[in-house]
Amino acid sequence: MAKNANNKKTKSIEETLWDSANKLRGSVESSEYKHVVLGLIFLKFASDKFEERRKELIDEGKEKYLEIKEFYNMKNVFFLPEESRWSFIIKNAKQSDIALKIDTALHTVEKNNPALKGALPDNYFSRLNLDSSKLAALLDTINNIDTIKDKQTDIVGRVYEYFLSKFALAEGKGKGEFYTPKSIVNLIAEMIEPYKGVIYDPACGSGGMFVQSVKFIESHHGNKKEVSIYGQEYTATTYKLAKMNLAIRGISANLGDIPANTFSRDQHPDLKADFIMANPPFNQKDWRAADELTDDPRWNGYEVPPKSNANYAWILNMVSKLSENGVAGFILANGALSGGGEEYKIRKKLIENDMVEAIVILPQNMFYTTNISVTLWILNKNKKQRTLKLPDTTRKYRDRQQEILFLDLREIGVPFEKKFTAFSEHQIKDIATTYHSWQQEESGYENQPEYCYSATLEEVRAKDYSLVPSKYIEFVNRDEYLDFDKKMAALQGEFSELLKQEEQSKKELLKVFKELGYAIEL
Repeated sequence: MAKNANNKKTKSIEETLWDSANKLRGSVESSEYKHVVLGLIFLKFASDKFEERRKELIDEGKEKYLEIKEFYNMKNVFFLPEESRWSFIIKNAKQSDIALKIDTALHTVEKNNPALKGALPDNYFSRLNLDSSKLAALLDTINNIDTIKDKQTDIVGRVYEYFLSKFALAEGKGKGEFYTPKSIVNLIAEMIEPYKGVIYDPACGSGGMFVQSVKFIESHHGNKKEVSIYGQEYTATTYKLAKMNLAIRGISANLGDIPANTFSRDQHPDLKADFIMANPPFNQKDWRAADELTDDPRWNGYEVPPKSNANYAWILNMVSKLSENGVAGFILANGALSGGGEEYKIRKKLIENDMVEAIVILPQNMFYTTNISVTLWILNKNKKQRTLKLPDTTRKYRDRQQEILFLDLREIGVPFEKKFTAFSEHQIKDIATTYHSWQQEESGYENQPEYCYSATLEEVRAKDYSLVPSKYIEFVNRDEYLDFDKKMAALQGEFSELLKQEEQSKKELLKVFKELGYAIEL
């Protein structure tokens, strides 16, 4: 990062904007003001694109078409009426009714562009009763950002990514579920390679899985027009975030007509996806009433998931959406690896049906909402896949039927934001290479202690269908290598001996006090 004459770090656009936006905090919760900030960034970006297209029309001698929205939409540019343009907002930034003017601008943009239906903040600025001077300062900061100056740099996307992560950090445990840390999303994309076809996320949050899918396609010189994106989100404000996040990057997606519960109101009942990427809520309780969804077609041949925990309901929802050669990569709490009851029966069938391709344990402290270690599951509808041809890669699969790859990444990762862990780009590449090497013919894949192991169906059966990686991967320097029964017996023996010694010490101490003429009780 560049430094100035005083040897201080020059703040990035994202940091400067965050500092300005942070001044809005106080009586306004971060869960609220993120929509204020991201709504304004969206409006500035949409205005910059609009003005750029307007100049093109003037240069082409088409002044008579300047106020016809079709001439903007044809270039994937949102049409902005006069009162919705950034120039109008800045002109009125010092007025006492600026909050109302911003609300009107956003409402008008949405009304004039059907693709934005349900996407933009609705009366946030007026309702929150924001300090006019602080709002004006934020507008000035955003006004200094030329969102389209550098065609090679996704400035607005960068700002969105930065803000979504910072908001998730600010909201802390129990909140911030709208955001999956970027390095986890990157890892899923690099492993399942969603390069062409239908992509689905049943709990899409702010749309991070879709954004990274498109970035993956672009980095491999593919065409983002060759993917179709489908998703669903329950929380209304997060649904708006996702639509804004995708619209600002020019990504078309069907997120359903309204925010809705994936289980009780599936908005894509007939969908068959080639790729599924998801981070559904962990250990969701009471996701259905006792007599609800018991005959749902998504359970197709499997037991009905228990109402006490939705983990396996999410799994079966995704299994039901996979196409003939579909692949799913999703995050779940570790408890799903070895649960009993109906979960055990479903897991056993998934394994016997050869659906489970890989189980990956992630490090602790990767999520902003929980410090627990979680699991990345990869399910594959057809593990004996066709030859895969990305635009810049050809990979011929070996027959890995009846095998499961286990990976333990708990000792991998780099620290960030003091108390969190993330994967570096290099680490993501190495992990994905291990997985793809295991998949390929003549790859030279080998099991590695404390890192990876390819288990046969017979081995998994012998472990009673447990998917806990430490039951398969060899551990030399960590506790997983210990025989816990023997270790516990030894500890019990040591503890018993310590109790005996303590009792003897008490007797000797009492004897000493008695000899000194003191009567005490211990």
